Amino acid sequence: MRLPAAALLASGVLAPLAGAFYLPGIAPHDYKIGEAVELQVNSLTPSLNAENKLESVLSFGYYDERFHFCQPQGGPQAAHESLGSILFGDRIYGSAFDLHMLKDTSCEVLCAQTVPGADAAFINDKILKGYSYNWLIDGLPAATVKADDRTQQQFYSVGFDLGASRAGQLVPHLHNHYDITVQYHTLDAVHHRVVGVVVTPASKNTALPQNGTASCDAAEPLSLHEDRDTRVVFTYSVTWQASDKSWATRWDDYLHAVDPRIHWFSLINSLVIVVFLSAMLALILMRTLHKDIARYNADDVEDLQEDFGWKLVHGDVFRAPQRFELLAVLLGSGYQLFWMVVTTLAIALLGFLSPSSRGSLATAMLLLFIVFGFSAGFNSAHLYHSFGGRSLRRVIIMTVLFVPGPCWLVLMLINLCLAAAHSSAAAPAGTLLGVAALWFAVSIPLTVAGAYLGFRRRTIDPPVRVNQIPRQIPDQPWYLRPLPSALMGGVLTFGAIFIELYFIMNSIWFHKVYYVFGFLFLVFAILVITTAEVTVLLTYFHLCAEDYRWHWRSVYTAGASALYVFLYGILFYFSRLRLASYASLVIYFGWMAIACLLFFVLTGTIGFVASHLFVRRIYSAIKID
Repeated sequence: MRLPAAALLASGVLAPLAGAFYLPGIAPHDYKIGEAVELQVNSLTPSLNAENKLESVLSFGYYDERFHFCQPQGGPQAAHESLGSILFGDRIYGSAFDLHMLKDTSCEVLCAQTVPGADAAFINDKILKGYSYNWLIDGLPAATVKADDRTQQQFYSVGFDLGASRAGQLVPHLHNHYDITVQYHTLDAVHHRVVGVVVTPASKNTALPQNGTASCDAAEPLSLHEDRDTRVVFTYSVTWQASDKSWATRWDDYLHAVDPRIHWFSLINSLVIVVFLSAMLALILMRTLHKDIARYNADDVEDLQEDFGWKLVHGDVFRAPQRFELLAVLLGSGYQLFWMVVTTLAIALLGFLSPSSRGSLATAMLLLFIVFGFSAGFNSAHLYHSFGGRSLRRVIIMTVLFVPGPCWLVLMLINLCLAAAHSSAAAPAGTLLGVAALWFAVSIPLTVAGAYLGFRRRTIDPPVRVNQIPRQIPDQPWYLRPLPSALMGGVLTFGAIFIELYFIMNSIWFHKVYYVFGFLFLVFAILVITTAEVTVLLTYFHLCAEDYRWHWRSVYTAGASALYVFLYGILFYFSRLRLASYASLVIYFGWMAIACLLFFVLTGTIGFVASHLFVRRIYSAIKID
């Protein structure tokens, strides 16, 4: 009963942190009565189909000529977007909708378009795959009102369906009429603010008379014919609805957490694992290890003759590992990722990554990764020099290319697939050149500067002398061999994060708003503690078995959790996705490969640092003749 009680107590203490607050992120816009309110349009994105499966990960621009949506006079004007927003597929433009503060309209004609049969087949395919419109008004996404299946609490789900398809229906219906409800908060008799946007789409086979005035009373839905042209009339109505919501809390309805108890269960599950590992570690450190150190430091000759275990490898435990230059580079990149994650979470907890600022999270992560190139260079060169390396140029080149190189190649492959599929998510050439310029102009100089200072720093001297001739390693039991021990260590680390990982992947692939950074921060802290404790335990077992090759062991024992993350990605694919195109498959597994590589480097570094501190501590506590 002690472990659950301790976990519940800890969760109660940490509860206030879980509800991370946010700042609005942008200054509010005060509208006067009759003032124009811009409606912006974003790319159409896939969502769950009628079978609750995701069939595509490709997004398509709103003004893709195959959709035949209405364009404003003079053509659509692109909105200013952040770097992260562009890289992750946002393509925001102005629209032909004419909205004015507190001016209701009914059945306004947007335009009439003729859709050829070939384009009708394209649109129908996207309707069947569950594609959604994504609009923005005053920075707020247009949403549909849904209810939580368990609590029946209403919340806003971002986006609304491109069309509808009923069971047994061969041809779907296109939503060509939009009932737009804009909620506003009144400050005074003159100024008003937008605090909510809800769109209820409908399919209406509306006729357009010669006078240009349409009637939206048509009961017959609109179906696009794939064997001939179809006339489509796009209409909309606008209703302004007074609301008590303030501008500062207008995102609360969008940031609904589906059943928060699951997040708490995830946190308690992780805390139980941490408490269990901490108890084991305390048992080893306070009992077994303390007795070992006392026996090794004893003056009794008989006790010295009976020495066994980890003291016997004192002359080899600090021997430079094989491929130490690669290990140093990997650890330097791990430091870079660690500080990027910590800083990003700290900024998010302080509320500076508002959902109003689209792409701010991705932009912050990218810029912080570039800035912390200094940390990568510094730690790589310092460890490389401490291992006995002499070529500073070599370690700089390897550090610069180790993580960015594979990620850039996979991203280029993903971008080529997006471009070949005519997806709007393909990053423009100018954006890619901008990212490359940041890398060459900022990241590489910082890495070089860090490496120069790290190489000149005093090396890490071992607390004991290293023997010239390596000691022979005895046969190891099966559970301490590299693969079994790594798999055992990885599953414990993965067990601390897998529930929160489900919500993160849902947010990424189903385009949901994820803003529970308080939970994420706590889960990350538990991940760090769990990884460190698991790696220290297995390192101690290896040393007791007279296996001194702990450097690489600590890395892939901790990093083995990345394998479980990738396997979870495969399970997620078969349970929630049904991707119909090779491009979608390449994009999904390409992003999973990048995420798992970064996760391996991050957790591997945490494991190595913990093991290094542990090994230095125990060998500096014993007397060596």
